[in-house]
Amino acid sequence: MDDHVCGPGCMHGVTAENEKDIKGEFHAARRSFLRDAMVVGGGAATLGALGVSMSPSAMAASASAKPGNGPTSHYYIPASAETVLWGYFSKSAKPVVEIETGDYVTIETLTHHSNDDAERMVKGDPGAESVFYWDAKRKGVNRRGAGPMDAKIGAGGGEGVHICTGPVFIKGAEPGDILEVRIVDVAPRPSANPAFKGKSFGSNAAANWGFHYGDLLSEPKKREVVTLYEIDATGERNWARAVYNYRWTPQTDPFGVVHPTIDYPGIPVNHSTIRKNENVLKNIRVPIRPHFGTIGLAPAEADMVTSIPPSYTGGNIDNWRIGKGATLYFPVAVAGAMFSVGDPHASQGDSELCGTAIECSLTGTFQFVLHKKAELPGTPLAELNYPLLETQDDWVLHGFSFANYLAELGAGAQQSIYSKSSVDLALRDAYHKMRHFLMTTQRLDEDEAISLMSVAVDFGITQVVDGNWGVHAVIKKSIFPAREG
Repeated sequence: MDDHVCGPGCMHGVTAENEKDIKGEFHAARRSFLRDAMVVGGGAATLGALGVSMSPSAMAASASAKPGNGPTSHYYIPASAETVLWGYFSKSAKPVVEIETGDYVTIETLTHHSNDDAERMVKGDPGAESVFYWDAKRKGVNRRGAGPMDAKIGAGGGEGVHICTGPVFIKGAEPGDILEVRIVDVAPRPSANPAFKGKSFGSNAAANWGFHYGDLLSEPKKREVVTLYEIDATGERNWARAVYNYRWTPQTDPFGVVHPTIDYPGIPVNHSTIRKNENVLKNIRVPIRPHFGTIGLAPAEADMVTSIPPSYTGGNIDNWRIGKGATLYFPVAVAGAMFSVGDPHASQGDSELCGTAIECSLTGTFQFVLHKKAELPGTPLAELNYPLLETQDDWVLHGFSFANYLAELGAGAQQSIYSKSSVDLALRDAYHKMRHFLMTTQRLDEDEAISLMSVAVDFGITQVVDGNWGVHAVIKKSIFPAREG
């Protein structure tokens, strides 16, 4: 990566050919958000011009940290080979942009499954083409994962698979602070292939890391099947439909490595080697709920951390509720926080059972608000040590098999986590976190908290496919009366 750091209005990585399209898509998405914001109540945003102000969300309202006293700035980060980390978070990576608290950043994200159908999801898209470029001599992004560069299946070993745009450096952020991330808008990335104008596409891979794998009724029981879905990029249709599916066959990458299974991200699928089944999920409409599967900050425990297992600073949470209008609170572990986002999804169910969602490239607009450690005592954020999600109606707490697997499992944690997780452990962690949340933020005693959890908290399986399994706990805001400070 070169020494350039994006500034306000920067179009780093945007070519003359696609600048008009990008600006048009962004302004259309912005108009959509402004229209939607007019009718949303509760903790919704109150916007003037983009980057002016936003009302604080409910959880942070009692904290003294504010978006800032001066005017905010808006930044744009296009997805390109120069603006992404493929498969890992890193506290030492060079930031793509440095921002102040209160600033907005529009961030393009690419699904790492785009090469499942490059004609629809890569062709004609300069950003995607730069990331997925791969010929006999080089890859656009060589390292894919936090593993060794000389791994037989490819650099990085696929020990981490998600394309994470960033990192974004938040000036003044230090360990012990809390970073509030408001998701202002989310829009699908349209196919750049003229043959598919007005459409977006996403891939769902029933893969070898899925919970279902090997537990099937028909042979072969260990098979991988990719289903391609179509999404309306204009926003006129709020559901996806299946286009076709195919069974994975051994694929030979441009370096000559054979991949009998989906064992490395971004493998170009040769469609002459597969058989498409085009009459699948006929007349079924899948509701769209666009969200970011991987979102969070760099942890402190290692210099390079795989993007697959989630942890205390976020990462691959895979909760479909992390979409437009939601707010996340992350504990800051390193200087600058080092925020990255990727693994965009058009839709997903709780558990992400087969291993993936509808993996579909998205563009999001985020606002970042820093809450300093010294200002946290006496506020609901004072003892937060996990990713907390707030939606318009709910608080959602994330429990994992290991709250901080990097610290708890020690050396080799990034490999051993996959054999140690369970739903039981994740539920136990979610229970502990919700108990603490109710006792500290709502001032309940332990017996009150236990009763309320049993009668009013919904515990659900977030995912069972990301190494560090997840259980979320959801509680309605409306059950609590207004409380005096």
